[in-house]
This record gives sequence, C-alpha cells and structure tokens, in this order.
Amino acid sequence: MSDNAAVPLVVVSPARDPVEALNSLLRRNGIPAHCTWIPGLQDLADALVQINPELLVCVSQDGAELETVARLRDRFAADVPLLLIRPAVDEATIAGDLALGARDSVTFANPARLQSVVERELRAYRLDRALKGTLRSAQDYRKQLESVLTRSNDAIAQVQEGILVDANSSWLELVGVEEASAITGQPIMDFFDDATHPALKGALIACQQGRWSDHTLKVDALMADGSTVPLEITLALGEREGEPCVRLVVPAQKHDDRQLATELADAVRRNPRTGLLYRQPLFEALGKRLENPVQGGARFLVCIRPDHFPTIERDLGPVGSEDFIQTLCQLVKPQLLPNDLIGHFSGTGLMALIERGTERDAEAWAERLIDRVARYEYVLLGKTIKATITIGLSLVPNVAPRLDSVLIDALDAARRGRQRGGNQLCAFDRSDADTRVQSYDAVWIKHIKAALMENRFRLVQQPVASLQGTDTQMFDVLVRMVDTQGKEVLPAEFMPAAERNDLLKNIDRWVIGAALAVAAKRKPGCLFVRLTRSSALDPTLVPWLDAQIKAAVVDPRRICIQVTEEIAANHLQEIRRLAVALRERQLRFALEHFGAGSDSIGLINTIPLDFLKIDGSLMQGLADDELLQDKVRGLVEAAGNLGIATIAERVEDANTMAVLWQLGMQYLQGYFIQTPEEIVMEVK
Repeated sequence: MSDNAAVPLVVVSPARDPVEALNSLLRRNGIPAHCTWIPGLQDLADALVQINPELLVCVSQDGAELETVARLRDRFAADVPLLLIRPAVDEATIAGDLALGARDSVTFANPARLQSVVERELRAYRLDRALKGTLRSAQDYRKQLESVLTRSNDAIAQVQEGILVDANSSWLELVGVEEASAITGQPIMDFFDDATHPALKGALIACQQGRWSDHTLKVDALMADGSTVPLEITLALGEREGEPCVRLVVPAQKHDDRQLATELADAVRRNPRTGLLYRQPLFEALGKRLENPVQGGARFLVCIRPDHFPTIERDLGPVGSEDFIQTLCQLVKPQLLPNDLIGHFSGTGLMALIERGTERDAEAWAERLIDRVARYEYVLLGKTIKATITIGLSLVPNVAPRLDSVLIDALDAARRGRQRGGNQLCAFDRSDADTRVQSYDAVWIKHIKAALMENRFRLVQQPVASLQGTDTQMFDVLVRMVDTQGKEVLPAEFMPAAERNDLLKNIDRWVIGAALAVAAKRKPGCLFVRLTRSSALDPTLVPWLDAQIKAAVVDPRRICIQVTEEIAANHLQEIRRLAVALRERQLRFALEHFGAGSDSIGLINTIPLDFLKIDGSLMQGLADDELLQDKVRGLVEAAGNLGIATIAERVEDANTMAVLWQLGMQYLQGYFIQTPEEIVMEVK
C-alpha cells in the first residue's frame, strides 16, 4: 500500500462514529483512506456506481444487513470486496458471514487484525483489477486498433463517468459543431432526447461492467440547431489516459455498387417523404413474408387510420394535411421492431405486419401507440392541433394465410372502431365467424392422440439470460408437435382444440416427463415447465410427480413449475396449496405473465415463489414510456423485498434490455436473446 493516492471506501453504518474511527485507524497506519458514510441502504446502489470504491465495509451489531448489502454489491460493483465489522467475532460467525458474501469479519477490538485484513483486501482488489485490465487490453488491442484506425470515418465519442470527454471530427460533424471544446466536459445525456435516457443509461452501465455485447442501440440525438436525429449506436468498453471509458460509435455508411443498386431499387418503392412502402410494394412484401410461417409467437395485421381526417384537412388545408400524415408516420416508425413491415394502404391509412409473442403483446403495443398519438401536439402551419387514431387488429393464421382475407379482417376491425367513436383498438374476433370449430376439433383430436401414442411431441428450449452476466443454464421449456410428414406444428394450432376437448393434462404430463428426463441427463440450472389450468387444479398431479421424480432420479431443484397469474388469481387457495406442496418436494415455483392483473402485488404476498416472470405485454414500448417503467420497477422492487427473482418475458430489442438493466431486472428471455431451439434428445 505504498500508493499515496486516496483510497475510496464506502462504509454502511447506522452511526457516524464507526466511520470516523475506521478512517482514523487506517490513516494512522499509512492507508490514506477516504471513507464515504452511507447511513441508509437506499443510497448504497448510487454510491457504488458513483464513487467506484475499492472496499465496501458494513458495520452491524448482528449482521442482519449483510445479505442485502452483499446483494446490492453483487448487482452494482461485483468485484469490490466486502468486510463486516461486528462487536465480536468467532470462527462460526466468520464462516457464516463468508457464506453470505463477505470476504472477512473483523472488530474494532483487534485493530491490528482489522488493518491487516483491509490491507490484504485492498492489495488483492488492486492486483485483480490490474490483471483484468492487462488481459482486457491484450484481448481488445487488435479489435480497438481496427475500430479506431481502419474505421476512422465512424463518428466516435468517449464517455467517462457520464461525461463526454472526447469526440472525433466525424462526431462533431454529425452533431453540427466545429470544435470539440464546445461539447466536451458536459453530461452525455444532454446530447440526447429525454425519451432516450433510460435505455442509454442502462447500456452505459452494462458496458462499464463488461456485460454489453455487440448490440445496436436506437437513440434520438439532439443537434446543435435544436433538431433531433434518430441514430443507431454501438457501445464498446475502452480506455482513455489510463482510465476506463465507454466509446459511443455511429458507424460510417459504406456503399458498394451492389448495395447502391439495392438501395436505389428499394427507394423507388417508398414514399420519399415518409420512407414507407407504397401500396403495391407493400402488398408484394406482405405476400412474400406470409409464404414463410412464423417461427415463434404470432403475426398480426394492423390497420392504422387517423380519426376525423376531413376536419384536419379543412383546418390545415391539403398541403398541411400531408404534413400531418408525414408527422404521424414519424410517430409510428420508432414503435416498430426491425422485422415489422409497414406501408401506405390508402390516402391516410397505414397497414403494418407485426410479429409479437402473444395477442396480448400485440394489443398492448397498439394501445400504447394510440396513447402516444393522442398525447402528441402537432404544430403545423402555425397551428397546434391534437389528433387520434383507430387501430384494427387481425390475427394472421399460421396455416395457409390468405392476404386478402386478413386485410379485410383488419379493415373491418378498424371500421368498427371508428363507428364507436375512434381513438381505440378494435380486434377482429374470428371465433364468431368460424362455424366449423367442431369439425376442426374432430381432426385435431385424432392428430393429438396419435402424436401422444407415437411420441411425436418434441421439447424446445429458450434460454433465460442473466443480466448479471453469468451463465445460468436456465431454459424455458416449450412443446411442439411433429406431424406425420415430419413438419413442426406450433402450440397455437393444436392447443385450443386440446383445451376444448380435455386433452391438456395429457400433453402437460408428457412435457413434465420429458423435462425430468432432460434434467436428469443434462443437469441444467433450471428448466421452467408451465402447467395449464386443468393440470394446476388436478389433485392427482402431485402424487404423480412424486413417482416421476423418483423414477427419473433427478434433483428436483432443476425443475421450476410455472402457472399464469390469471390462473393463480382465479384459484388462489388451490394454487397456494400446489406451490407449498411443490416446494416441500424441493421443486421451484413461478408465476408467469405477471403484472397484467388487478392485484398482482397481493398474489406474491400470498403464494410462496422462487421466480416472477414479468408479462411480455409490459415490455412493449417500455424503452420510452416512463409510466410503464415505473410500473415494472415497482414489480421488481416488490419481488426483491420478498427474495423472489424476476424475469422479463418476450424481450425483443436492445433498448428494452438496456432499460431493464436500469430497473433492476435479474433475468430476461425472448427472441432478442435467442429463438427457441429443439432439445436434441430422444425422450421415451
């Protein structure tokens, strides 16, 4: 400890005296400590991020705060050593504290040992930091050299502790300033629109912790003239003047003749003012997309029409009303995912093909778009107006979809919504129009029973990724049917018929048995297996599970049984008994699609849980919706207070993932992480 630079320490203590005593002790013995006192745990997370301490100390009478302090340390500064100062310690106490995450336990009664332990941990922390820095520099040198030298036309800004410290000429040109001194030294957030801040903050934190992969972040940058420009940036961990930094990079556009020809061909198919496809090219793109079945989730056709457009045209005039349509398109486009299609369907109407996890996800997306448009104030030709839209939504069938039929369904739904007054979502209800359900069911019953007899069901798995960067080996288990020609059949095609004809329990038990076999052989961290309502309420399920677990010779903690929040809310006592029985057998238990109900928090105070899966509909528009962020944050905090881990469902883009980092979410799953893949394992 020969370095004379101040050593930053964070000390969690209910009183100031222990902090001053520790500071004096260390300074008297040659350690230039700078102790920051944190009297309340609510301020610890911010202190760990802002101060970057080399040591975290918790002063406690009985060690009750240790587990919470260790959890916050693991989330926000995982490499920082944690010491616990108690009134007295013994071997058993030290062993217990080590198990909860402390590096050691010490007392003021033995100052020599306290000093030695502090010196040991500081030395180990600095050696570990230096080693990691050396390894990172060696591994990243070639990549950084290529990024800086061969891509010098990229716009690059460097950020340290939230401050823009440097920018190259391409970045200056991009934002419209001449000198770097005009922007350096200012908070990086000042250069981006407020709606972008949550995602950018989360991505910066993740990158600083080395947990941001090569994802592209969508942001709205503020230009020198006050305008905003949408950008796609990448983030990379770097170094500047010996200190870590985050590089924000806007890649330069590189063209070759073939790319230019492709872009020109695409340009003539689009409206030059809005960038959206014209009507005929839209039909062609929709038809081509529908030739390939969706690999997961569902497709929906969305008809978007402004309400009371004749009034808008009268108030603004023909030219002004065209500007209104252009502005409306600019509001809609940022809400789309990269794989979505959109174009002009009629003079004022838009048509989009979106892919989402469930129908509720699509409805939530549409409802938030309606709300976004309704809250927006249009300033055109010196006039300020507010407008609304109506959205018609139709589900695209998985089997042999006909474009004309789906278009008519979406248009009919939008027409009904406008007849009801507009400013609303109206979904087409195909079940009312389908009079052949019974005949379809007769066919599906035969196929389902044959598939069960001939073992033509398959498991697929979707990873549950950790936002802490660890490989959890946790997977959500889904089921597929394979037809007699070897083609995969998605659950959306056969499960409704199975539900109407009391076959869900048979399918559930096949899935559980197969998951137990996989867990016994592959030993994953955890497999999430869902129960339908009929299985969750089946009194014979638990005894059957006992026999299956014994036969499979499997660690029960590798299986997590999950039911939906709706099932739990409607059958509270039955699900509580089920959860207790499963956890008594060391199986884990979870609620999925959580947060969409009327009393979600009440459920988690009643049912013993290991995991909560936050509903995917809450992920739709999360990146730029503060109210939605507050709701998800509240769910995460309520779960954390009860020791329940949280998982975000159906995460579909990098911006949403970055915001979830900010909100304290622990895990996530979705097509952005990885699409479901078949478990290649024969299960008999």
